[in-house]
Amino acid sequence: MEKYILRKATIADVKAIHRLLMDCATKRLLLPRSFGELYSHLRDFIVAEDEKSGTVVGCCALTITWEALAEVRSLVVAESAQGQGLGRRLVEFCVSDAVTFGVYKVFALTYQVPFFQKLGFSEVSKDILPQKVWADCLKCPQFPECDEVAMMIEL
Repeated sequence: MEKYILRKATIADVKAIHRLLMDCATKRLLLPRSFGELYSHLRDFIVAEDEKSGTVVGCCALTITWEALAEVRSLVVAESAQGQGLGRRLVEFCVSDAVTFGVYKVFALTYQVPFFQKLGFSEVSKDILPQKVWADCLKCPQFPECDEVAMMIEL
């Protein structure tokens, strides 16, 4: 069984993170992120690294969006590493990070509703996320016809 290390992302990880995100973006599972966005938000990212090969096989970001609100975003696990609980571990790492910052409401916009429900997230109206809408959603090509589901956990 393969073992994976979760750690904060570094500059050396940006190309691997970009590749993971773009693979998912082509399947319309999440929005693409440019290299510029990744470099400017690198501190938000954690990665899952294969202990033996050193390959980055997953990533997730926690972005603080407002005083008491953060978002789990850019969650990707490579197909070769799926089914081993890495997605859960990545989200739990981000949620724990939110608590460290004193943020106790964490949301995600997702197509993977059952996955987030298993982690304790509940479906909420996007109307309660005005900061997200004005910060990111207006730039999205799917706005205002977004079909992602807003999920939130209160800690």
